[in-house]
Amino acid sequence: MIGSGIFISPKSVLMYSGAVGPCLLIWTACGVLATMGALCYAELGTMITKSGAEYSYLMEAFGSLVAYLYSWTTVMVLKPSSFAIITLSFAEYASAPFYPDCTPPLVVIKCLSAAAIIIITGVNCLSVKLASYVQNFFTGAKLIIIIVIVVAGIVLMAQGKTENLSNAFEGSATSFGAIGLAFYNGLWAYDGWNQLNFITEELKNPYRNLPLAIVIGIPLVTVCYVFVNIAYFTVMTPSELLSSSAVAVTFGDKVLYPVAWIVPLFVAFSTFGSANGSCFTAGRLSYVAGREGHMVKILSYISLKRFTPLPALLFNGILAIFYIIPADINTLINYFSFAQWAFYGLTTLALIVMRFTRKDLDRPVKVPMVIAGIVTLVSCYLVLAPIIDKPEWAYLYCTIFIFSGLILYFPLVYKKANWARKIMRPITMHLQLLMEVVPPEKTE
Repeated sequence: MIGSGIFISPKSVLMYSGAVGPCLLIWTACGVLATMGALCYAELGTMITKSGAEYSYLMEAFGSLVAYLYSWTTVMVLKPSSFAIITLSFAEYASAPFYPDCTPPLVVIKCLSAAAIIIITGVNCLSVKLASYVQNFFTGAKLIIIIVIVVAGIVLMAQGKTENLSNAFEGSATSFGAIGLAFYNGLWAYDGWNQLNFITEELKNPYRNLPLAIVIGIPLVTVCYVFVNIAYFTVMTPSELLSSSAVAVTFGDKVLYPVAWIVPLFVAFSTFGSANGSCFTAGRLSYVAGREGHMVKILSYISLKRFTPLPALLFNGILAIFYIIPADINTLINYFSFAQWAFYGLTTLALIVMRFTRKDLDRPVKVPMVIAGIVTLVSCYLVLAPIIDKPEWAYLYCTIFIFSGLILYFPLVYKKANWARKIMRPITMHLQLLMEVVPPEKTE
Protein backbone atom coordinates (compact mmCIF):
# COMPACT_ATOMS: atom_id res chain seq x y z
CA MET A 1 0.00 0.00 0.00
CA ILE A 2 2.76 2.47 0.89
CA GLY A 3 3.89 4.03 -2.37
CA SER A 4 3.79 7.43 -4.04
CA GLY A 5 0.49 8.53 -2.47
CA ILE A 6 1.81 9.59 0.94
CA PHE A 7 4.33 11.89 -0.79
CA ILE A 8 2.00 13.53 -3.35
CA SER A 9 -1.45 13.41 -1.68
CA PRO A 10 -0.89 15.54 1.51
CA LYS A 11 -0.83 18.74 -0.54
CA SER A 12 -4.09 17.90 -2.38
CA VAL A 13 -5.88 16.62 0.75
CA LEU A 14 -5.00 19.88 2.57
CA MET A 15 -6.01 21.99 -0.45
CA TYR A 16 -9.48 20.41 -0.65
CA SER A 17 -10.09 20.07 3.12
CA GLY A 18 -8.95 23.66 3.84
CA ALA A 19 -7.27 23.19 7.26
CA VAL A 20 -4.94 20.94 9.28
CA GLY A 21 -7.67 19.38 11.48
CA PRO A 22 -9.99 18.19 8.69
CA CYS A 23 -6.91 17.07 6.71
CA LEU A 24 -5.80 14.72 9.53
CA LEU A 25 -9.39 13.51 10.06
CA ILE A 26 -9.71 12.68 6.35
CA TRP A 27 -6.44 10.69 6.44
CA THR A 28 -7.82 8.70 9.40
CA ALA A 29 -11.25 8.22 7.80
CA CYS A 30 -9.59 7.00 4.58
CA GLY A 31 -7.77 4.34 6.64
CA VAL A 32 -11.05 3.23 8.26
CA LEU A 33 -12.77 3.06 4.85
CA ALA A 34 -9.85 1.10 3.35
CA THR A 35 -10.06 -1.38 6.27
CA MET A 36 -13.81 -1.89 5.79
CA GLY A 37 -13.38 -2.26 2.02
CA ALA A 38 -10.59 -4.81 2.50
CA LEU A 39 -12.77 -6.85 4.91
CA CYS A 40 -15.52 -6.98 2.22
CA TYR A 41 -12.91 -8.16 -0.28
CA ALA A 42 -11.72 -10.80 2.20
CA GLU A 43 -15.24 -12.32 2.17
CA LEU A 44 -15.39 -12.18 -1.62
CA GLY A 45 -11.85 -13.56 -2.04
CA THR A 46 -12.45 -16.58 0.19
CA MET A 47 -15.94 -17.18 -1.27
CA ILE A 48 -14.92 -16.96 -4.97
CA THR A 49 -11.35 -18.18 -5.36
CA LYS A 50 -10.95 -17.34 -9.07
CA SER A 51 -8.23 -14.98 -10.36
CA GLY A 52 -9.22 -11.53 -11.56
CA ALA A 53 -10.60 -10.09 -8.28
CA GLU A 54 -13.40 -7.56 -9.05
CA TYR A 55 -13.78 -8.99 -12.54
CA SER A 56 -14.68 -12.46 -11.19
CA TYR A 57 -17.01 -11.10 -8.49
CA LEU A 58 -18.90 -8.82 -10.90
CA MET A 59 -19.20 -11.73 -13.37
CA GLU A 60 -20.66 -13.95 -10.62
CA ALA A 61 -23.11 -11.32 -9.30
CA PHE A 62 -24.15 -9.28 -12.34
CA GLY A 63 -23.10 -11.31 -15.38
CA SER A 64 -20.87 -10.87 -18.40
CA LEU A 65 -21.75 -7.26 -19.38
CA VAL A 66 -20.75 -5.56 -16.09
CA ALA A 67 -17.59 -7.71 -15.84
CA TYR A 68 -16.68 -6.71 -19.40
CA LEU A 69 -17.14 -2.98 -18.69
CA TYR A 70 -14.88 -3.38 -15.64
CA SER A 71 -12.15 -5.15 -17.62
CA TRP A 72 -12.45 -2.62 -20.47
CA THR A 73 -12.11 0.35 -18.07
CA THR A 74 -9.33 -1.21 -15.98
CA VAL A 75 -7.14 -2.37 -18.86
CA MET A 76 -7.66 0.83 -20.89
CA VAL A 77 -7.77 3.46 -18.09
CA LEU A 78 -7.22 2.39 -14.48
CA LYS A 79 -4.03 0.33 -14.73
CA PRO A 80 -2.14 2.62 -17.14
CA SER A 81 -3.30 5.84 -15.42
CA SER A 82 -2.17 4.43 -12.05
CA PHE A 83 1.22 3.65 -13.61
CA ALA A 84 1.37 7.18 -15.08
CA ILE A 85 0.49 8.89 -11.76
CA ILE A 86 3.21 7.03 -9.86
CA THR A 87 5.94 7.70 -12.46
CA LEU A 88 4.98 11.42 -12.58
CA SER A 89 5.43 11.46 -8.81
CA PHE A 90 8.81 9.72 -9.19
CA ALA A 91 9.84 12.31 -11.79
CA GLU A 92 8.86 15.24 -9.53
CA TYR A 93 10.99 13.98 -6.64
CA ALA A 94 13.91 12.79 -8.80
CA SER A 95 14.17 16.21 -10.49
CA ALA A 96 13.48 18.38 -7.39
CA PRO A 97 17.13 18.50 -6.10
CA PHE A 98 18.27 19.91 -9.48
CA TYR A 99 15.80 22.84 -9.20
CA PRO A 100 16.20 23.94 -5.54
CA ASP A 101 14.55 27.38 -5.92
CA CYS A 102 11.74 26.60 -8.34
CA THR A 103 9.40 23.91 -9.61
CA PRO A 104 11.03 21.60 -12.19
CA PRO A 105 9.89 22.34 -15.78
CA LEU A 106 6.92 20.26 -16.89
CA VAL A 107 8.78 18.93 -19.92
CA VAL A 108 11.58 17.59 -17.66
CA ILE A 109 9.05 15.86 -15.36
CA LYS A 110 7.17 14.26 -18.26
CA CYS A 111 10.34 13.11 -20.08
CA LEU A 112 11.70 11.59 -16.86
CA SER A 113 8.33 9.93 -16.22
CA ALA A 114 8.31 8.46 -19.74
CA ALA A 115 11.89 7.18 -19.25
CA ALA A 116 10.84 5.50 -15.97
CA ILE A 117 7.86 3.82 -17.72
CA ILE A 118 10.14 2.48 -20.46
CA ILE A 119 12.76 1.16 -17.97
CA ILE A 120 10.19 -0.45 -15.63
CA THR A 121 8.25 -2.02 -18.50
CA GLY A 122 11.53 -3.31 -19.94
CA VAL A 123 12.56 -4.88 -16.61
CA ASN A 124 9.16 -6.58 -16.21
CA CYS A 125 9.23 -7.86 -19.80
CA LEU A 126 12.74 -9.28 -19.38
CA SER A 127 12.32 -11.29 -16.19
CA VAL A 128 9.83 -11.94 -13.39
CA LYS A 129 12.75 -12.67 -11.05
CA LEU A 130 14.52 -9.39 -11.91
CA ALA A 131 11.27 -7.46 -11.36
CA SER A 132 10.83 -9.13 -7.96
CA TYR A 133 14.44 -8.23 -6.97
CA VAL A 134 13.77 -4.61 -7.95
CA GLN A 135 10.55 -4.70 -5.91
CA ASN A 136 12.27 -6.08 -2.79
CA PHE A 137 15.05 -3.45 -2.92
CA PHE A 138 12.70 -0.49 -3.34
CA THR A 139 10.26 -1.79 -0.70
CA GLY A 140 13.11 -1.55 1.84
CA ALA A 141 13.82 2.02 0.68
CA LYS A 142 10.21 3.15 1.14
CA LEU A 143 10.05 1.77 4.69
CA ILE A 144 13.31 3.56 5.62
CA ILE A 145 12.07 6.99 4.47
CA ILE A 146 8.69 6.57 6.23
CA ILE A 147 10.50 5.71 9.50
CA VAL A 148 12.90 8.69 9.09
CA ILE A 149 10.00 11.17 8.58
CA VAL A 150 7.86 9.74 11.43
CA VAL A 151 10.76 9.66 13.94
CA ALA A 152 11.80 13.22 12.98
CA GLY A 153 8.19 14.38 13.49
CA ILE A 154 7.93 12.73 16.92
CA VAL A 155 11.24 14.37 18.01
CA LEU A 156 10.05 17.81 16.82
CA MET A 157 6.71 17.41 18.64
CA ALA A 158 8.57 16.42 21.81
CA GLN A 159 10.53 19.68 21.41
CA GLY A 160 7.25 21.61 21.39
CA LYS A 161 6.90 22.35 17.65
CA THR A 162 3.10 22.21 17.68
CA GLU A 163 2.09 25.79 16.74
CA ASN A 164 0.83 24.72 13.28
CA LEU A 165 -1.45 22.16 14.95
CA SER A 166 -3.26 24.76 17.09
CA ASN A 167 -6.50 26.26 15.68
CA ALA A 168 -6.47 23.20 13.43
CA PHE A 169 -10.05 23.65 12.16
CA GLU A 170 -9.78 27.31 11.16
CA GLY A 171 -10.67 27.74 7.46
CA SER A 172 -12.14 24.24 7.05
CA ALA A 173 -13.82 23.38 3.76
CA THR A 174 -17.58 22.90 3.94
CA SER A 175 -18.16 22.11 0.27
CA PHE A 176 -19.84 18.74 -0.36
CA GLY A 177 -17.66 18.12 -3.43
CA ALA A 178 -14.35 19.45 -2.01
CA ILE A 179 -14.49 16.88 0.81
CA GLY A 180 -15.11 14.17 -1.82
CA LEU A 181 -12.04 15.33 -3.77
CA ALA A 182 -10.00 15.35 -0.53
CA PHE A 183 -11.07 11.71 -0.01
CA TYR A 184 -10.09 10.87 -3.61
CA ASN A 185 -6.55 12.05 -2.96
CA GLY A 186 -6.30 10.46 0.50
CA LEU A 187 -7.65 7.13 -0.72
CA TRP A 188 -5.18 7.17 -3.62
CA ALA A 189 -2.43 6.82 -0.97
CA TYR A 190 -4.26 3.79 0.48
CA ASP A 191 -4.78 2.17 -2.91
CA GLY A 192 -3.66 -1.44 -2.63
CA TRP A 193 -6.07 -2.49 0.14
CA ASN A 194 -8.09 -4.29 -2.53
CA GLN A 195 -5.10 -6.41 -3.65
CA LEU A 196 -5.04 -8.65 -0.57
CA ASN A 197 -7.57 -11.12 -1.98
CA PHE A 198 -5.24 -11.90 -4.90
CA ILE A 199 -3.09 -14.08 -2.61
CA THR A 200 -5.81 -15.98 -0.73
CA GLU A 201 -4.92 -19.26 -2.49
CA GLU A 202 -1.26 -18.91 -1.43
CA LEU A 203 -1.90 -18.14 2.25
CA LYS A 204 -1.65 -20.69 5.03
CA ASN A 205 -5.05 -20.79 6.74
CA PRO A 206 -6.45 -17.78 4.81
CA TYR A 207 -9.72 -17.85 6.72
CA ARG A 208 -7.84 -16.77 9.85
CA ASN A 209 -4.77 -15.00 8.48
CA LEU A 210 -6.37 -12.82 5.78
CA PRO A 211 -8.77 -10.92 8.12
CA LEU A 212 -5.97 -10.76 10.71
CA ALA A 213 -3.56 -9.24 8.16
CA ILE A 214 -6.20 -6.65 7.24
CA VAL A 215 -7.11 -5.74 10.83
CA ILE A 216 -3.42 -5.35 11.80
CA GLY A 217 -1.84 -4.14 8.53
CA ILE A 218 -4.17 -1.37 7.30
CA PRO A 219 -4.52 0.36 10.73
CA LEU A 220 -0.69 0.33 10.96
CA VAL A 221 -0.46 2.02 7.55
CA THR A 222 -3.11 4.52 8.74
CA VAL A 223 -1.06 5.37 11.84
CA CYS A 224 2.07 5.81 9.67
CA TYR A 225 0.22 8.12 7.25
CA VAL A 226 -1.30 10.27 10.02
CA PHE A 227 2.10 10.60 11.75
CA VAL A 228 3.82 11.51 8.45
CA ASN A 229 1.27 14.30 7.95
CA ILE A 230 1.69 15.49 11.55
CA ALA A 231 5.48 15.50 10.94
CA TYR A 232 4.96 17.73 7.88
CA PHE A 233 2.86 20.18 9.93
CA THR A 234 5.46 20.42 12.72
CA VAL A 235 7.80 22.29 10.33
CA MET A 236 5.48 23.71 7.64
CA THR A 237 2.48 26.00 7.87
CA PRO A 238 -0.47 25.01 5.65
CA SER A 239 0.45 27.78 3.17
CA GLU A 240 4.09 26.57 3.02
CA LEU A 241 2.92 23.00 2.42
CA LEU A 242 0.56 24.11 -0.36
CA SER A 243 3.29 26.15 -2.08
CA SER A 244 5.84 23.30 -1.94
CA SER A 245 6.48 21.52 -5.24
CA ALA A 246 7.67 18.40 -3.35
CA VAL A 247 6.43 18.25 0.26
CA ALA A 248 8.86 15.60 1.55
CA VAL A 249 11.83 17.46 -0.01
CA THR A 250 10.79 20.70 1.75
CA PHE A 251 10.49 18.73 5.01
CA GLY A 252 13.99 17.27 4.51
CA ASP A 253 15.49 20.72 3.77
CA LYS A 254 14.06 22.11 7.01
CA VAL A 255 14.78 19.17 9.31
CA LEU A 256 17.60 16.98 7.97
CA TYR A 257 20.09 19.55 6.61
CA PRO A 258 22.97 18.85 5.68
CA VAL A 259 21.78 15.31 4.77
CA ALA A 260 18.49 16.52 3.27
CA TRP A 261 19.42 14.84 -0.04
CA ILE A 262 18.39 11.45 1.41
CA VAL A 263 14.70 12.45 1.31
CA PRO A 264 14.30 12.99 -2.47
CA LEU A 265 16.59 10.02 -3.11
CA PHE A 266 14.58 7.59 -0.97
CA VAL A 267 11.21 9.03 -2.03
CA ALA A 268 12.29 8.52 -5.68
CA PHE A 269 13.26 4.94 -4.74
CA SER A 270 9.87 4.44 -3.07
CA THR A 271 7.85 5.76 -6.01
CA PHE A 272 9.97 3.82 -8.51
CA GLY A 273 9.31 0.62 -6.54
CA SER A 274 5.59 1.42 -6.38
CA ALA A 275 5.52 1.96 -10.16
CA ASN A 276 7.31 -1.36 -10.62
CA GLY A 277 4.64 -3.06 -8.48
CA SER A 278 1.86 -1.45 -10.53
CA CYS A 279 3.45 -2.69 -13.77
CA PHE A 280 4.12 -6.14 -12.24
CA THR A 281 0.38 -6.81 -11.72
CA ALA A 282 -0.79 -5.20 -14.99
CA GLY A 283 -0.99 -8.46 -16.95
CA ARG A 284 -3.17 -10.39 -14.51
CA LEU A 285 -6.57 -8.99 -15.44
CA SER A 286 -5.71 -8.91 -19.17
CA TYR A 287 -4.99 -12.63 -18.97
CA VAL A 288 -8.28 -13.51 -17.24
CA ALA A 289 -10.38 -11.20 -19.46
CA GLY A 290 -8.62 -12.54 -22.60
CA ARG A 291 -9.37 -16.09 -21.49
CA GLU A 292 -13.08 -15.23 -21.11
CA GLY A 293 -13.14 -13.58 -24.56
CA HIS A 294 -13.59 -10.07 -23.11
CA MET A 295 -10.23 -8.77 -24.34
CA VAL A 296 -8.08 -9.26 -27.42
CA LYS A 297 -6.52 -12.73 -27.07
CA ILE A 298 -2.98 -11.47 -27.71
CA LEU A 299 -3.06 -9.59 -24.37
CA SER A 300 -3.30 -12.90 -22.50
CA TYR A 301 -0.24 -14.40 -24.26
CA ILE A 302 3.06 -15.18 -22.54
CA SER A 303 6.65 -14.78 -23.77
CA LEU A 304 7.93 -18.20 -24.83
CA LYS A 305 11.51 -17.44 -23.73
CA ARG A 306 11.01 -15.27 -20.65
CA PHE A 307 7.59 -16.45 -19.32
CA THR A 308 6.38 -12.86 -18.82
CA PRO A 309 3.03 -11.40 -20.03
CA LEU A 310 4.89 -9.36 -22.67
CA PRO A 311 1.95 -8.05 -24.79
CA ALA A 312 -0.07 -6.93 -21.74
CA LEU A 313 2.97 -5.19 -20.20
CA LEU A 314 3.87 -3.38 -23.43
CA PHE A 315 0.24 -2.33 -23.98
CA ASN A 316 0.03 -0.99 -20.40
CA GLY A 317 3.33 0.91 -20.79
CA ILE A 318 2.35 2.50 -24.12
CA LEU A 319 -1.01 3.69 -22.72
CA ALA A 320 0.73 5.07 -19.57
CA ILE A 321 3.03 7.19 -21.77
CA PHE A 322 -0.04 8.58 -23.59
CA TYR A 323 -1.63 9.46 -20.22
CA ILE A 324 1.36 11.51 -19.01
CA ILE A 325 1.40 13.73 -22.13
CA PRO A 326 -1.73 15.90 -21.55
CA ALA A 327 -2.43 15.67 -17.81
CA ASP A 328 -1.00 16.63 -14.42
CA ILE A 329 -1.08 14.39 -11.33
CA ASN A 330 -4.20 15.90 -9.70
CA THR A 331 -6.27 15.61 -12.88
CA LEU A 332 -5.19 12.00 -13.34
CA ILE A 333 -5.95 11.08 -9.69
CA ASN A 334 -9.46 12.60 -9.86
CA TYR A 335 -10.10 10.88 -13.21
CA PHE A 336 -8.71 7.59 -11.88
CA SER A 337 -10.61 7.74 -8.56
CA PHE A 338 -13.96 8.53 -10.16
CA ALA A 339 -13.85 5.35 -12.26
CA GLN A 340 -12.17 3.21 -9.58
CA TRP A 341 -14.69 4.00 -6.84
CA ALA A 342 -17.63 3.37 -9.17
CA PHE A 343 -16.37 -0.22 -9.51
CA TYR A 344 -15.45 -0.57 -5.81
CA GLY A 345 -19.04 0.37 -5.01
CA LEU A 346 -20.41 -2.13 -7.54
CA THR A 347 -18.15 -4.86 -6.08
CA THR A 348 -19.32 -4.33 -2.48
CA LEU A 349 -22.90 -4.16 -3.82
CA ALA A 350 -22.17 -7.56 -5.45
CA LEU A 351 -21.36 -8.92 -1.98
CA ILE A 352 -24.77 -7.74 -0.70
CA VAL A 353 -26.58 -9.09 -3.78
CA MET A 354 -24.92 -12.53 -3.49
CA ARG A 355 -26.03 -12.80 0.15
CA PHE A 356 -29.53 -13.26 -1.34
CA THR A 357 -28.87 -14.75 -4.78
CA ARG A 358 -25.98 -17.12 -3.93
CA LYS A 359 -26.81 -18.44 -0.48
CA ASP A 360 -25.29 -21.81 -1.48
CA LEU A 361 -21.71 -20.43 -1.62
CA ASP A 362 -19.43 -21.26 1.31
CA ARG A 363 -18.38 -18.10 3.21
CA PRO A 364 -15.39 -18.87 5.47
CA VAL A 365 -15.06 -15.13 6.17
CA LYS A 366 -18.37 -13.30 6.67
CA VAL A 367 -18.45 -9.57 7.36
CA PRO A 368 -21.47 -7.79 8.85
CA MET A 369 -23.82 -6.56 6.11
CA VAL A 370 -23.65 -3.04 7.56
CA ILE A 371 -19.93 -2.78 6.64
CA ALA A 372 -20.64 -3.66 2.99
CA GLY A 373 -23.55 -1.18 3.05
CA ILE A 374 -21.34 1.64 4.40
CA VAL A 375 -18.62 1.03 1.77
CA THR A 376 -21.24 0.97 -1.00
CA LEU A 377 -22.85 4.24 0.19
CA VAL A 378 -19.47 5.98 0.63
CA SER A 379 -18.49 4.82 -2.87
CA CYS A 380 -21.68 6.40 -4.24
CA TYR A 381 -20.85 9.63 -2.39
CA LEU A 382 -17.27 9.65 -3.73
CA VAL A 383 -18.52 9.17 -7.29
CA LEU A 384 -21.40 11.68 -7.17
CA ALA A 385 -20.26 14.44 -4.76
CA PRO A 386 -17.56 16.06 -6.94
CA ILE A 387 -19.86 15.94 -9.99
CA ILE A 388 -22.82 17.53 -8.15
CA ASP A 389 -20.66 20.19 -6.45
CA LYS A 390 -18.45 21.14 -9.40
CA PRO A 391 -19.32 19.43 -12.69
CA GLU A 392 -16.33 19.02 -15.01
CA TRP A 393 -16.06 17.66 -18.54
CA ALA A 394 -13.47 15.09 -17.37
CA TYR A 395 -16.14 13.13 -15.46
CA LEU A 396 -18.46 13.10 -18.48
CA TYR A 397 -15.59 11.96 -20.74
CA CYS A 398 -14.76 9.18 -18.26
CA THR A 399 -18.40 8.00 -18.14
CA ILE A 400 -18.70 8.11 -21.94
CA PHE A 401 -15.48 6.11 -22.23
CA ILE A 402 -16.68 3.41 -19.78
CA PHE A 403 -19.97 2.92 -21.71
CA SER A 404 -18.27 3.21 -25.11
CA GLY A 405 -17.07 -0.32 -24.39
CA LEU A 406 -20.61 -1.41 -25.29
CA ILE A 407 -19.89 -0.51 -28.94
CA LEU A 408 -17.36 -3.36 -28.98
CA TYR A 409 -19.18 -5.67 -26.55
CA PHE A 410 -22.30 -6.49 -28.59
CA PRO A 411 -20.68 -7.36 -31.95
CA LEU A 412 -17.40 -8.87 -30.63
CA VAL A 413 -18.31 -10.54 -27.31
CA TYR A 414 -22.08 -11.08 -27.29
CA LYS A 415 -22.55 -11.91 -30.99
CA LYS A 416 -18.97 -13.21 -31.54
CA ALA A 417 -18.93 -11.74 -35.07
CA ASN A 418 -16.97 -13.82 -37.58
CA TRP A 419 -15.67 -10.75 -39.44
CA ALA A 420 -13.87 -9.62 -36.27
CA ARG A 421 -12.15 -13.00 -35.94
CA LYS A 422 -11.08 -12.89 -39.58
CA ILE A 423 -9.52 -9.45 -39.03
CA MET A 424 -7.84 -10.34 -35.71
CA ARG A 425 -6.45 -13.77 -36.70
CA PRO A 426 -3.66 -12.48 -39.02
CA ILE A 427 -2.91 -9.53 -36.69
CA THR A 428 -2.57 -11.89 -33.72
CA MET A 429 -0.36 -14.24 -35.74
CA HIS A 430 2.00 -11.45 -36.85
CA LEU A 431 2.22 -10.03 -33.31
CA GLN A 432 2.93 -13.53 -32.00
CA LEU A 433 5.83 -13.92 -34.42
CA LEU A 434 7.14 -10.43 -33.68
CA MET A 435 7.08 -10.79 -29.87
CA GLU A 436 7.59 -14.58 -29.71
CA VAL A 437 4.57 -15.11 -27.48
CA VAL A 438 2.14 -18.03 -27.11
CA PRO A 439 -1.16 -18.73 -25.31
CA PRO A 440 -0.54 -19.46 -21.58
CA GLU A 441 -1.36 -23.17 -21.85
CA LYS A 442 1.46 -23.61 -24.41
CA THR A 443 4.06 -22.56 -21.82
CA GLU A 444 3.01 -25.20 -19.28
